[in-house]
Amino acid sequence: MKKAILVVSFGTTHHDTRRVTIDRIEGRVKENFEDFEVRRAYTAHGVIKVLKDRDGIEIDTPEEAMEKLIMEGFEEIVVQPLHIIPGVEYDYISEVVRYYGYENPKINIKLGRPVLYYKGYEEGQPDDYTTFIEAVKSIIDTKETVLFMGHGTMHPSNACYLCLQEVLRSQGHNNIYIASVEGYPTIEDVTKTLLKNKDQTIRLVPLMLVAGDHAKNDMAGHEEDSWKSLLTKAGFQVEICLMGLGEIEKFQDIYLQHISDAIEDRYKDLGRNIKGKKLLKAGDI
Repeated sequence: MKKAILVVSFGTTHHDTRRVTIDRIEGRVKENFEDFEVRRAYTAHGVIKVLKDRDGIEIDTPEEAMEKLIMEGFEEIVVQPLHIIPGVEYDYISEVVRYYGYENPKINIKLGRPVLYYKGYEEGQPDDYTTFIEAVKSIIDTKETVLFMGHGTMHPSNACYLCLQEVLRSQGHNNIYIASVEGYPTIEDVTKTLLKNKDQTIRLVPLMLVAGDHAKNDMAGHEEDSWKSLLTKAGFQVEICLMGLGEIEKFQDIYLQHISDAIEDRYKDLGRNIKGKKLLKAGDI
């Protein structure tokens, strides 16, 4: 049986962070699942276009990658997202899986889950939030105030950031905060709380797979509206951790476990067995 794992990320135009995150994760997938061929796809069509126009690098969309795998005769395909929350990009991947599952009922197509999905309230259900916290202990086990930069979204899954914040608090990590670039809470919201708590030194860390544009510019940039500039102006001393979470081995382990869960069909409510017919694009969702 020909088997493949399709590793799907948002993607990045920054080769330095890609090499130590996406490339490294894909390498570990190859090492741990030797019976599977490993392929790559990006959900960000804009990133794909930049890489092609600027660097001559061609990356498949999820649809293109699935078409190739099916044409090449793969009988089992595991699609594993490298996204943090189940937002718009995950909806896009889910629709692709549903479509190709419907059109190719003889092919066993499975979908893995992103980093934050289950909270573990039902018996036998994993606690992805606690697993995440354990994976980033090297960052949060500090007396410093740490402010994570999440991407944020208008999608309802933005609530995952607030759930993670509450779990951090419940576990005694009262010095760890989360704000987002494109969702709630904003940097302005969290700054008000930081000022009330009279925190003096703040360490900024991307709550993202890669340290790309958002981390380098929106978080650590020299522009007036960067998080570093805003917090410095507010009177804080600011330290920068310009590292994507994908560089952390224990964080990489999360994706390996989710692939294993998908292969073994441990959890049935991800929608991977729902047979939809219409194929939606990212912009349609």
